Amino acid sequence: MHITYLHQYFTTPDMAGGTRSFEFARRLVEHGHQVHMVTGDRDGVRPRISTESGIVVHWLPVPYDNAMSYRRRLWSFLTFVCRSAIVAGRLRHDLVLASSTPLTVAIPGAYAAWRRRVPMVLEVRDVWPELPIAVGALRSPVSRWAAHRLEAWAYRRAAHVIALSPGMAASIRRRFPQVPVTVVPNSSDRDRFADADRAGESLRRATPWLQDRPLVLYAGSLGLANGVDYLARMAARLAGTDPDVRIAILGDGRMRDEIRNLAAGLGVLDRNFFMLGPVSKAEVVAFFSACDLATSMFVNIRELGDNSPNKVFDAFAAARPVAVNHGGWIAELLAESGAGLVLPPDDPEGAAGTVSTFLRDPAAVTAARAAASGLARDRFDRDLLYQDFERVLTEAVAQAGR
Repeated sequence: MHITYLHQYFTTPDMAGGTRSFEFARRLVEHGHQVHMVTGDRDGVRPRISTESGIVVHWLPVPYDNAMSYRRRLWSFLTFVCRSAIVAGRLRHDLVLASSTPLTVAIPGAYAAWRRRVPMVLEVRDVWPELPIAVGALRSPVSRWAAHRLEAWAYRRAAHVIALSPGMAASIRRRFPQVPVTVVPNSSDRDRFADADRAGESLRRATPWLQDRPLVLYAGSLGLANGVDYLARMAARLAGTDPDVRIAILGDGRMRDEIRNLAAGLGVLDRNFFMLGPVSKAEVVAFFSACDLATSMFVNIRELGDNSPNKVFDAFAAARPVAVNHGGWIAELLAESGAGLVLPPDDPEGAAGTVSTFLRDPAAVTAARAAASGLARDRFDRDLLYQDFERVLTEAVAQAGR
């Protein structure tokens, strides 16, 4: 197949951010398909084309940063719509694959599919607009009406929808029962973490504040919805009860300065709470391997429980347990499998005691690591889930009669 793949936030392993699109596109190429990726270049000044592991990548200069206001993000989304529609519309393809967020990517995706009379598969990375409404990004009645109209328009033009979690799929099926939906969650790149323990040991030796102390890791966005201030408050309690436990934050976003100021005010910044900035996917391997407990944080909003955070599956790939402070399918998975902890959503001080007790129990940590490794191998291995991903694409083309 000739596939045009639109994803505004495409990243390679040498860049900071999730690599789901890269990993699936690379596998598509390895299985004989031709893939053109149309994406945004956050720091670019002019369009360019490169080849990444056989993927032809069309980089479009569209500024974007996690620290942007919602209004500036919307402008970025609309800029990408216009520029990507021109590029994707010129390409010859058998299928268009459009990956949100943002859902506005469906506009150039549907246009490119219409131009060549081919099907579009829409990949949905969060429930939109339910989620932006819940977090307060869409407040006015007009913006909410427009968002719901865009959602309905996008789903009705998709030959198939790929959802990243059971909750997302259930929401779409409930409101759009005529739309075929397949769940393909984020995945664990076990090959990338094959030699991870050695990298983690090297990182520990090279980091004076860490050495052989217990490490809790957060690697991801520092946005309003993530609520990473929870970990700063947890660090404040641990400073008095178990001061050797270290908490490391890898990432960037709108709330970075506020979290840093909170940690400084609590007296834990660079004491037992460390903010290190974003790192590439290749570099993050060492941090996951060095940690004793990885975390996924969200503010206490029900809709956020349907997310499929990359950091969770990276932790599984590294055979590291995960702690979450939210409900939803990941929390249920951890409780059922024993691969981590479910912390109280609004009680970081109480969570500190739970985390400390867990980290000081070698048998519990060992069992949780084994459970995490089993999930990576048996349920979330990237190669395993790629089979479902490719099947959706090939069936969409077959059903369109191509």
